[in-house]
Amino acid sequence: KREITLASGKFFIICICINLSLMELRLAGEKRKHYEGRVEVFYNGEWGTVCDDDFSFSAAQVVCRELGFIDAESWSPSAKYGKGEGRIWLDNVHCSGGEKSLAQCESNGFGVSDCKHSEDVGVVCTQKRIPGFKFIRTQGNGEEGVNVQVEDVRIRATYSQRKRIPITEGFLEVKDGGKWRQICNRDWTEMNSRVICGMYGFPGEKRFNTRPYKLLATRRKKNYWGFSVNCTGNEADLSDCKLGHEIELKGNSTCQEGMPVVISCIPGRAFAPSVSTGFRKAYRIEQPLVRLRGGAMIGEGRVEVLKNGEWGTVCDDNWNIRAATVVCRELGFGSAKEALTGARMGQGIGPVHMNEVECSGFEKSLTECYFNRDALGCSHEEDAAVKCNVPAMGFHNRLRLSGGRNPYEGRVEVLAERNGSLVWGTVCSESWGTMEAMVVCKQLGLGFASHAFQETWYWQGDSSADNVVMSGVRCSGTELTLDQCLHHGKHIDCPKGGGRFAAGVSCTQTAPDLVLSSQVVEQTSYLEDRPMYALQCAQEERCLSSSADKADSTSYRRLFRFSSQIHNNGQSDFRPRAGHQSWIWHECHRHFHSMEVFTHYDLLSLNGTKVAEGHKASFCLEDTHCDEGIQKRYECANFGAQGITVGCWDTYRHDIDCQWIDITDVLPGDYIFQVVINPNYEVAESDYTNNIMKCRCRYDGHRIWTYNCHIGENRNTQRSTTSIMTFLNKNSKQLIHLQH
Repeated sequence: KREITLASGKFFIICICINLSLMELRLAGEKRKHYEGRVEVFYNGEWGTVCDDDFSFSAAQVVCRELGFIDAESWSPSAKYGKGEGRIWLDNVHCSGGEKSLAQCESNGFGVSDCKHSEDVGVVCTQKRIPGFKFIRTQGNGEEGVNVQVEDVRIRATYSQRKRIPITEGFLEVKDGGKWRQICNRDWTEMNSRVICGMYGFPGEKRFNTRPYKLLATRRKKNYWGFSVNCTGNEADLSDCKLGHEIELKGNSTCQEGMPVVISCIPGRAFAPSVSTGFRKAYRIEQPLVRLRGGAMIGEGRVEVLKNGEWGTVCDDNWNIRAATVVCRELGFGSAKEALTGARMGQGIGPVHMNEVECSGFEKSLTECYFNRDALGCSHEEDAAVKCNVPAMGFHNRLRLSGGRNPYEGRVEVLAERNGSLVWGTVCSESWGTMEAMVVCKQLGLGFASHAFQETWYWQGDSSADNVVMSGVRCSGTELTLDQCLHHGKHIDCPKGGGRFAAGVSCTQTAPDLVLSSQVVEQTSYLEDRPMYALQCAQEERCLSSSADKADSTSYRRLFRFSSQIHNNGQSDFRPRAGHQSWIWHECHRHFHSMEVFTHYDLLSLNGTKVAEGHKASFCLEDTHCDEGIQKRYECANFGAQGITVGCWDTYRHDIDCQWIDITDVLPGDYIFQVVINPNYEVAESDYTNNIMKCRCRYDGHRIWTYNCHIGENRNTQRSTTSIMTFLNKNSKQLIHLQH
């Protein structure tokens, strides 16, 4: 206490010394991961919060380092992680960034604040922990408990299990204070094992034979961690579990009535253990009721559910990590890393089937969770998505990109067995395309393919890896690794050789996603008889059937016309693969083709046989219209840039050339009308399954009707039509008579 005399009178300055060991921090709040949350302070026997007034990034750094994280990424004001309870312990916090504790920073003092809990501050820390950081447990845990804080966690397989991929069983060890330690199993529960398995990408835990582990435990030197663990089973990570009671450490005498914890997990079908070379079969989603779409990596994507034979999305209202984990486990993955909102994995199509989903966390399927059946008003801008924990398969160790300007591009080099040893080599670029590049980028965890290159002379790769070790690669896009794709095996056939003709890729974190409006097609289809003399340009561009080559100029062609409205629902703009200098000029129509084939139009018999076809070149990819608030970026006028912006759509009207199928030679009957966008996969997209539209079609020789149009797999089964006349009577306004 110090007395100071000023002109206005006497004042006193009181200095208070705080014992730092009496203050503790934690991160809490709603919809968060273990390295982010509302900053809470334990002081004077009570948990409270910190006000956001004058808070800074330097203060966030102090908080994160005090909690054992290497650094801070950001901080958030205004109770982003929800309003806290109790006292607001600190206000007007000023830190330089070098303090060891938040208590060392300047502030108004403990409990001196004029804030409300709507001003509670939150932080996001880096996920990496300080090496050797040892969590010191103080009196702050109380009845509520504090979360487990360790540097790292691992499942240490026994020698006989180490060659199995993935590792599903072994001793559980935590790294604390720079040393790996075991956990005593006396208070260990199945719920704890469930959380560990989820962390490592497995949907559940299973029983195991304890005898060999007891034998191993007696032979090994033990170094136990000093605490037990309490998990409810719903946690996404061990760091979300509560710290249990303290265990008295007595060297080898510790945990005499038990043994080190052993974890045994059940892998999903796609990740069943195999020899170290990995899988031979491509990944296939087994669960028919829930699927993921639009994700760059395995185990992530927009959540879609099947209801009444139709696929739809899930609204993000109340979407949380618990519901996301139910989805992940249902699909054979582990717990959820993130529950994503706001169509972060692109917008879906069709109905929004579920809203305000609430899960206990132990449901076997998302369809078993409660949801509000009456909630309306959700749009696809609110589609929910997930990122799941997946097993460590080591796929990225057998493939690399070499010579690129950044880690996302380069010549593809694979590790292959030759003459009894593993060597790096290149991939033959013959038949190399976007689908193959997609698999490479996914295997390396680099997202989507941006481009597939058949010449890589400008990338100087490793000269010792110039020899071609893989040829004839053909991928469907569902494979987890490049060696799961069809290829020639050990018998290499590459006439061009490697070197400058080795395959290459460039990868990106986002991709476009084109979707055709089936409703527009259904509403605009009609027939037109058009004379040959008015179709000269169209014939030059091969938009008529082959019989038109011998047709008289005064004869007529019967054209099945319709409009195409193509939306970009993805996360990046759709741009032609070829640069402006490579576009082809067509003198007759006087326009450039940026993609020689942008869409295929086919008329199929009911058994799938093609009876007529058409195609449309992308002579003008542009933003015809955009969603509210989105600016048009592409316009074809004056030979401008071509493309389709995210949130915009390009419309090919029914009255322009080649926007048809020539059905002059088609007999009356029932058919399937099919439209395929980007059919040659020239441009990479996040989801190709929604590039196909199919309609039922009836042609009576004078009129044509399209009905029951649907996109890709949006319908699980086609709705049966008991009577074509019933449909026609109900939809008489859509019938457009033959026009001349």
